[in-house]
Amino acid sequence: MTRVAIMTDEVGWHTRQLQAALRERGVVGRCVDLADCRIDTSAAWHGLAIPGFGRELPDAVLVRGIAGGSFEQVTKRLGVLHALRELGVPVYNDARAIERSVDKSMTSLLLHAAGIPTPATWAMESPAQAQRLVMRESAAGRALVLKPLFGSQGKGLQLVGSVDGVHHPLPDLKQGYGGLAYLQRFVPPLTQPGFDWRVLVVGGRAVTAMRRVSAHWVHNVAQGARCEPATLDEPLARLAEDAARALEMDYAGIDILPCGATQSLQVIEVNGVAAWQGLQRVTAFNIARALVDDLLDRRLAASRRGAQRA
Repeated sequence: MTRVAIMTDEVGWHTRQLQAALRERGVVGRCVDLADCRIDTSAAWHGLAIPGFGRELPDAVLVRGIAGGSFEQVTKRLGVLHALRELGVPVYNDARAIERSVDKSMTSLLLHAAGIPTPATWAMESPAQAQRLVMRESAAGRALVLKPLFGSQGKGLQLVGSVDGVHHPLPDLKQGYGGLAYLQRFVPPLTQPGFDWRVLVVGGRAVTAMRRVSAHWVHNVAQGARCEPATLDEPLARLAEDAARALEMDYAGIDILPCGATQSLQVIEVNGVAAWQGLQRVTAFNIARALVDDLLDRRLAASRRGAQRA
Protein backbone atom coordinates (compact mmCIF):
# COMPACT_ATOMS: atom_id res chain seq x y z
CA MET A 1 0.00 0.00 0.00
CA THR A 2 1.22 3.50 -0.83
CA ARG A 3 2.31 5.39 2.29
CA VAL A 4 2.68 9.16 2.56
CA ALA A 5 4.42 10.98 5.38
CA ILE A 6 2.65 14.19 6.36
CA MET A 7 5.42 16.27 7.90
CA THR A 8 3.89 18.42 10.60
CA ASP A 9 4.65 19.71 14.07
CA GLU A 10 0.94 20.13 14.83
CA VAL A 11 -1.82 17.56 14.31
CA GLY A 12 -5.19 19.19 13.73
CA TRP A 13 -7.78 20.20 11.16
CA HIS A 14 -5.37 20.38 8.20
CA THR A 15 -3.78 16.98 8.86
CA ARG A 16 -7.20 15.35 9.35
CA GLN A 17 -8.31 16.79 6.00
CA LEU A 18 -5.19 15.44 4.28
CA GLN A 19 -5.49 12.00 5.88
CA ALA A 20 -9.15 11.75 4.82
CA ALA A 21 -8.28 12.72 1.24
CA LEU A 22 -5.46 10.15 1.18
CA ARG A 23 -7.78 7.42 2.52
CA GLU A 24 -10.21 8.17 -0.32
CA ARG A 25 -7.35 7.31 -2.70
CA GLY A 26 -6.48 4.11 -0.79
CA VAL A 27 -3.31 5.68 0.61
CA VAL A 28 -2.10 5.73 4.20
CA GLY A 29 -1.15 9.17 5.53
CA ARG A 30 1.02 9.13 8.66
CA CYS A 31 1.82 12.34 10.56
CA VAL A 32 5.52 12.73 11.34
CA ASP A 33 7.29 15.56 13.14
CA LEU A 34 10.56 16.44 11.40
CA ALA A 35 12.01 17.05 14.87
CA ASP A 36 11.62 13.29 15.49
CA CYS A 37 13.35 12.26 12.26
CA ARG A 38 17.00 11.28 12.48
CA ILE A 39 19.99 10.85 10.26
CA ASP A 40 21.29 7.41 11.21
CA THR A 41 23.69 5.81 8.75
CA SER A 42 23.69 2.59 10.80
CA ALA A 43 19.91 2.12 10.55
CA ALA A 44 19.36 1.49 6.84
CA TRP A 45 20.96 1.83 3.42
CA HIS A 46 19.50 5.30 2.98
CA GLY A 47 20.74 6.67 6.32
CA LEU A 48 17.43 8.07 7.53
CA ALA A 49 15.15 7.08 10.40
CA ILE A 50 11.55 8.23 9.78
CA PRO A 51 9.21 7.34 12.68
CA GLY A 52 6.50 4.88 11.64
CA PHE A 53 8.30 3.71 8.50
CA GLY A 54 10.84 1.28 9.98
CA ARG A 55 13.81 0.74 7.68
CA GLU A 56 11.79 1.89 4.66
CA LEU A 57 11.17 5.32 3.20
CA PRO A 58 7.73 6.81 2.58
CA ASP A 59 6.50 6.70 -1.00
CA ALA A 60 5.96 10.46 -0.88
CA VAL A 61 6.11 13.32 1.59
CA LEU A 62 3.64 16.17 2.01
CA VAL A 63 5.06 19.04 4.09
CA ARG A 64 2.40 20.62 6.28
CA GLY A 65 4.59 22.28 8.92
CA ILE A 66 8.13 22.62 10.24
CA ALA A 67 8.61 23.54 13.89
CA GLY A 68 10.80 26.50 14.72
CA GLY A 69 14.03 25.89 16.61
CA SER A 70 17.69 26.75 16.73
CA PHE A 71 19.59 27.30 13.49
CA GLU A 72 21.10 23.83 13.93
CA GLN A 73 17.73 22.15 14.53
CA VAL A 74 16.04 23.77 11.54
CA THR A 75 19.06 22.93 9.37
CA LYS A 76 18.75 19.27 10.32
CA ARG A 77 14.99 19.23 9.65
CA LEU A 78 15.42 20.78 6.23
CA GLY A 79 18.35 18.43 5.66
CA VAL A 80 16.01 15.46 6.09
CA LEU A 81 13.73 16.90 3.40
CA HIS A 82 16.73 17.52 1.13
CA ALA A 83 17.89 13.94 1.69
CA LEU A 84 14.47 12.47 0.92
CA ARG A 85 14.41 14.35 -2.38
CA GLU A 86 17.92 13.17 -3.27
CA LEU A 87 16.83 9.60 -2.46
CA GLY A 88 14.07 9.85 -5.04
CA VAL A 89 11.10 10.48 -2.72
CA PRO A 90 8.71 13.15 -4.05
CA VAL A 91 8.56 15.94 -1.44
CA TYR A 92 5.64 18.36 -1.77
CA ASN A 93 6.80 21.25 -1.37
CA ASP A 94 10.45 20.27 -1.22
CA ALA A 95 13.05 21.91 1.02
CA ARG A 96 14.35 24.21 -1.71
CA ALA A 97 10.90 25.65 -2.37
CA ILE A 98 10.23 26.08 1.34
CA GLU A 99 13.55 27.86 1.82
CA ARG A 100 12.71 30.26 -1.01
CA SER A 101 9.34 31.16 0.47
CA VAL A 102 10.17 31.17 4.19
CA ASP A 103 12.97 33.68 3.58
CA LYS A 104 10.91 36.73 2.61
CA SER A 105 13.92 38.55 1.18
CA MET A 106 14.63 35.66 -1.20
CA THR A 107 10.96 35.59 -2.20
CA SER A 108 11.11 39.30 -3.04
CA LEU A 109 14.37 38.88 -4.95
CA LEU A 110 13.08 35.98 -7.06
CA LEU A 111 9.79 37.73 -7.82
CA HIS A 112 11.69 40.85 -8.91
CA ALA A 113 14.11 38.81 -11.04
CA ALA A 114 11.15 37.14 -12.77
CA GLY A 115 9.59 40.50 -13.59
CA ILE A 116 6.60 39.91 -11.32
CA PRO A 117 5.14 43.14 -9.86
CA THR A 118 5.92 43.34 -6.14
CA PRO A 119 6.54 46.33 -3.84
CA ALA A 120 10.03 47.79 -3.60
CA THR A 121 11.89 45.78 -0.96
CA TRP A 122 15.07 46.12 1.08
CA ALA A 123 16.88 43.72 3.45
CA MET A 124 19.90 44.96 5.37
CA GLU A 125 21.78 44.31 8.60
CA SER A 126 23.08 47.85 9.19
CA PRO A 127 20.73 49.82 11.51
CA ALA A 128 22.27 53.06 10.23
CA GLN A 129 21.54 52.17 6.58
CA ALA A 130 18.02 51.09 7.49
CA GLN A 131 17.36 54.33 9.39
CA ARG A 132 18.58 56.38 6.42
CA LEU A 133 16.26 54.45 4.12
CA VAL A 134 13.28 55.02 6.42
CA MET A 135 14.09 58.74 6.66
CA ARG A 136 14.38 59.03 2.86
CA GLU A 137 11.08 57.22 2.26
CA SER A 138 9.39 59.23 5.02
CA ALA A 139 10.59 62.50 3.48
CA ALA A 140 8.91 61.41 0.25
CA GLY A 141 5.67 60.80 2.18
CA ARG A 142 5.89 57.03 2.02
CA ALA A 143 5.50 54.36 4.67
CA LEU A 144 7.35 51.04 4.84
CA VAL A 145 6.27 47.74 6.34
CA LEU A 146 8.84 46.21 8.68
CA LYS A 147 8.46 42.42 8.78
CA PRO A 148 10.27 39.59 10.58
CA LEU A 149 12.21 37.76 7.88
CA PHE A 150 10.78 34.38 8.90
CA GLY A 151 7.42 35.61 10.23
CA SER A 152 3.97 34.23 9.45
CA GLN A 153 0.28 34.92 10.05
CA GLY A 154 0.83 38.69 10.10
CA LYS A 155 2.75 38.63 13.38
CA GLY A 156 5.31 41.35 14.09
CA LEU A 157 4.37 43.63 11.19
CA GLN A 158 4.58 47.35 11.80
CA LEU A 159 4.56 50.54 9.76
CA VAL A 160 7.54 52.89 9.80
CA GLY A 161 8.27 56.08 7.88
CA SER A 162 5.47 58.51 7.05
CA VAL A 163 2.22 57.11 8.50
CA ASP A 164 -0.74 59.49 8.14
CA GLY A 165 1.71 62.36 7.86
CA VAL A 166 3.57 61.44 11.08
CA HIS A 167 7.11 60.06 11.03
CA HIS A 168 7.53 56.67 12.72
CA PRO A 169 11.20 55.71 13.27
CA LEU A 170 12.65 52.25 12.89
CA PRO A 171 12.51 50.29 16.18
CA ASP A 172 15.37 48.33 17.75
CA LEU A 173 15.98 45.54 15.23
CA LYS A 174 17.32 43.21 17.92
CA GLN A 175 13.84 42.95 19.43
CA GLY A 176 11.85 40.51 17.31
CA TYR A 177 13.67 41.06 14.01
CA GLY A 178 16.96 39.22 14.55
CA GLY A 179 19.04 42.30 13.85
CA LEU A 180 17.78 42.46 10.25
CA ALA A 181 15.65 45.10 8.58
CA TYR A 182 13.34 43.53 5.99
CA LEU A 183 11.34 46.45 4.63
CA GLN A 184 8.68 46.57 1.96
CA ARG A 185 7.09 49.72 0.56
CA PHE A 186 3.57 50.01 1.98
CA VAL A 187 0.67 49.63 -0.44
CA PRO A 188 -2.19 51.77 0.98
CA PRO A 189 -5.67 50.22 0.91
CA LEU A 190 -7.88 51.48 -1.90
CA THR A 191 -11.11 50.94 0.03
CA GLN A 192 -12.35 50.92 3.60
CA PRO A 193 -12.32 48.28 4.84
CA GLY A 194 -9.28 47.16 2.87
CA PHE A 195 -8.64 43.73 1.39
CA ASP A 196 -6.18 41.51 -0.37
CA TRP A 197 -6.55 38.28 -2.33
CA ARG A 198 -5.25 34.89 -1.32
CA VAL A 199 -4.94 32.71 -4.42
CA LEU A 200 -4.20 29.00 -4.11
CA VAL A 201 -2.00 27.53 -6.83
CA VAL A 202 -1.82 23.72 -7.10
CA GLY A 203 0.40 21.98 -9.63
CA GLY A 204 1.06 25.23 -11.49
CA ARG A 205 -2.61 26.18 -11.82
CA ALA A 206 -4.57 28.73 -9.81
CA VAL A 207 -7.56 26.79 -8.50
CA THR A 208 -9.42 29.12 -6.11
CA ALA A 209 -9.23 32.49 -4.40
CA MET A 210 -10.72 34.54 -1.61
CA ARG A 211 -10.74 38.13 -0.49
CA ARG A 212 -9.41 38.76 3.01
CA VAL A 213 -11.22 41.86 4.28
CA SER A 214 -10.08 43.81 7.31
CA ALA A 215 -10.42 47.29 8.80
CA HIS A 216 -6.72 46.92 9.70
CA TRP A 217 -4.02 47.10 7.02
CA VAL A 218 -2.88 43.57 7.94
CA HIS A 219 -5.19 41.15 6.12
CA ASN A 220 -4.21 37.81 7.64
CA VAL A 221 -7.07 35.63 8.90
CA ALA A 222 -5.06 35.01 12.08
CA GLN A 223 -5.22 38.77 12.70
CA GLY A 224 -9.00 38.92 12.35
CA ALA A 225 -9.58 39.35 8.61
CA ARG A 226 -12.89 38.15 7.20
CA CYS A 227 -12.88 35.60 4.36
CA GLU A 228 -15.08 36.27 1.34
CA PRO A 229 -15.46 34.35 -1.94
CA ALA A 230 -13.61 35.93 -4.86
CA THR A 231 -13.83 35.53 -8.61
CA LEU A 232 -10.61 34.06 -9.92
CA ASP A 233 -10.33 36.12 -13.08
CA GLU A 234 -7.59 35.67 -15.67
CA PRO A 235 -5.19 38.46 -14.55
CA LEU A 236 -5.35 37.35 -10.91
CA ALA A 237 -4.86 33.67 -11.82
CA ARG A 238 -2.00 34.38 -14.23
CA LEU A 239 -0.10 36.53 -11.73
CA ALA A 240 -0.46 33.91 -8.97
CA GLU A 241 0.71 31.15 -11.32
CA ASP A 242 3.70 33.21 -12.41
CA ALA A 243 4.66 33.84 -8.78
CA ALA A 244 4.44 30.15 -7.87
CA ARG A 245 6.50 29.26 -10.95
CA ALA A 246 9.18 31.81 -10.04
CA LEU A 247 9.71 30.04 -6.71
CA GLU A 248 9.23 26.52 -8.20
CA MET A 249 6.40 25.61 -5.84
CA ASP A 250 4.23 22.49 -6.06
CA TYR A 251 1.51 24.41 -4.28
CA ALA A 252 1.42 27.89 -2.80
CA GLY A 253 -0.80 30.53 -1.27
CA ILE A 254 -0.14 33.80 -3.11
CA ASP A 255 -1.06 37.09 -1.41
CA ILE A 256 -1.92 39.84 -3.89
CA LEU A 257 -2.90 43.49 -3.36
CA PRO A 258 -4.59 46.00 -5.69
CA CYS A 259 -2.33 49.01 -6.06
CA GLY A 260 -2.90 52.65 -7.05
CA ALA A 261 -5.64 54.33 -9.05
CA THR A 262 -5.36 51.74 -11.82
CA GLN A 263 -5.77 48.91 -9.28
CA SER A 264 -2.81 47.10 -10.79
CA LEU A 265 -1.89 43.88 -9.00
CA GLN A 266 1.19 43.32 -6.84
CA VAL A 267 2.34 40.11 -5.16
CA ILE A 268 3.05 40.68 -1.47
CA GLU A 269 4.01 37.20 -0.26
CA VAL A 270 4.27 33.58 -1.40
CA ASN A 271 3.42 30.97 1.21
CA GLY A 272 4.99 27.55 0.73
CA VAL A 273 3.27 25.88 3.69
CA ALA A 274 -0.04 27.65 3.26
CA ALA A 275 -2.98 27.10 5.60
CA TRP A 276 -6.34 26.85 3.88
CA GLN A 277 -9.01 26.52 6.59
CA GLY A 278 -10.37 30.02 5.95
CA LEU A 279 -10.20 29.52 2.18
CA GLN A 280 -12.05 26.19 2.46
CA ARG A 281 -15.01 27.96 4.11
CA VAL A 282 -15.61 29.98 0.94
CA THR A 283 -14.53 27.37 -1.62
CA ALA A 284 -16.91 24.78 -3.07
CA PHE A 285 -14.43 21.95 -3.73
CA ASN A 286 -12.26 20.02 -1.28
CA ILE A 287 -8.83 21.67 -1.15
CA ALA A 288 -7.09 18.79 0.63
CA ARG A 289 -8.33 16.46 -2.11
CA ALA A 290 -6.90 18.77 -4.78
CA LEU A 291 -3.50 18.75 -3.05
CA VAL A 292 -3.51 14.99 -2.61
CA ASP A 293 -4.60 14.37 -6.21
CA ASP A 294 -1.78 16.58 -7.51
CA LEU A 295 0.79 14.86 -5.28
CA LEU A 296 -0.29 11.37 -6.32
CA ASP A 297 -1.23 11.91 -9.97
CA ARG A 298 1.56 14.27 -10.95
CA ARG A 299 4.54 14.04 -8.59
CA LEU A 300 4.35 10.42 -7.39
CA ALA A 301 3.29 9.08 -10.80
CA ALA A 302 6.20 10.88 -12.49
CA SER A 303 8.61 9.52 -9.89
CA ARG A 304 7.43 5.97 -10.48
CA ARG A 305 7.66 6.33 -14.26
CA GLY A 306 11.22 7.55 -13.83
CA ALA A 307 12.07 4.60 -11.57
CA GLN A 308 10.65 2.15 -14.14
CA ARG A 309 12.76 3.65 -16.94
CA ALA A 310 15.86 3.43 -14.76
